[in-house]
Amino acid sequence: MNRTLIAAIGVVALLGVAACGSDDGGSAASDAAPEDRNETLTVWLMGEADSTWPELVEQVNGQFNETYPNVDVNVQYQQWGDKTTKLDAALGGSEYPDVVELGNTETMTYILNGALAEIDPADYDNSDTWIGGLVDTCTAEGAMYCVPYYAGSRVAVYNADMFEEVTGSAEFPATEDELLDALAALDEEYGQDQAYSPMYLAGRNWHAAMSYVAGYGGRIAEYNEDSGEWEATLSTPEAQAGIEHYVDLVKEWNRGDQTKDEEDHALAMAQEKSALIYGNGWEAGVVVHGEEGNEDLDGVIQVAGMPGPNGEPLPSFIGGSDLAIIEKSDVKDLAAEWIAMFTSEESMEVLASKDTLPNNTKQLEPLKDNPVTAPMAHAVPDAWFTPIAPGWSMIEQQGVLQNMLLDVLRGTPVEEATAEADEQINKLINSEV
Repeated sequence: MNRTLIAAIGVVALLGVAACGSDDGGSAASDAAPEDRNETLTVWLMGEADSTWPELVEQVNGQFNETYPNVDVNVQYQQWGDKTTKLDAALGGSEYPDVVELGNTETMTYILNGALAEIDPADYDNSDTWIGGLVDTCTAEGAMYCVPYYAGSRVAVYNADMFEEVTGSAEFPATEDELLDALAALDEEYGQDQAYSPMYLAGRNWHAAMSYVAGYGGRIAEYNEDSGEWEATLSTPEAQAGIEHYVDLVKEWNRGDQTKDEEDHALAMAQEKSALIYGNGWEAGVVVHGEEGNEDLDGVIQVAGMPGPNGEPLPSFIGGSDLAIIEKSDVKDLAAEWIAMFTSEESMEVLASKDTLPNNTKQLEPLKDNPVTAPMAHAVPDAWFTPIAPGWSMIEQQGVLQNMLLDVLRGTPVEEATAEADEQINKLINSEV
């Protein structure tokens, strides 16, 4: 995180925390013996925990209840589409979670409005090697307000059999020129099926589009040290080149509804209607083992680094999630212990076994030698991230980037669409909410 920005927003963040702090001593550990604690600990996790590592949730809850046998751990699974709306409503009322999972682009808003309690990194395993990009999303004025949970990076998820059929090799192309040749061959081989897309690249997949912006050396916004504010930069030649390149790929290779987002791109692969998507590494498992997956593709769906423009690998967005304690919680001590168990070294091993990147570089390193996880693990050090700005969440909520991409797809010149997007971003990005 830009330290000047931290200084600028830190006072707001700390004042917000003080304003929202409870007066009932909820932040202090109870004097009661562990076996005499009989509260409820409410935990909001996203659906991935239920679908991909449910045994970890069960294991940690069991471990927790060995110490606190009479505490009811109430895990509630949320969906990304409406989680923040539900959380905002809950925080305004009297029933709210004690622990909440936040996407790493969501945290700053809740830090600034005082919703999250400060945490002590020393209470958590491997905090000295937490991945820097995740640490930054939890940090304001030198204090931390959430615990890194897992990291994610975007990779090529591809059907090795289809690629081998047209190229003679199951290996993924190393350069973009080679990839474009392979996509043309895939189109010739399978294109008689009008529902088939050689590459299912969704028009509103802004994470993917901004990777191409980064590939050309552009950025969404930059922090101006002189003004002390963030300024949108999508109108720069570099950013515009990346957007144009992305939209050209969508138009050329996605034969479906190009105005959709990436929500169903794994389903397209599971139905063998596409040979390639660009997404989270764990989505390879969704293609095969998901609720609508195709077990016949086990061993066929592979991951690889995505080649980008100018002969370089495509820079990846570093995604992931953090876990935070709600400031208003009456059981902060229990929340901290549960999070410590859920993010322990042992727990991170479970995530690694699910081809999900752990929260620390110590356990990330061995994954670089695993063919399945290597593309994701190697992408982390050079990954890009969204501006860690106070108004970023509003930019996401209002779909500024998605709408810009749709405009370009529908014929608006890139120069005009990026100028409008920059104007909207500048109105929102420095807003303290």
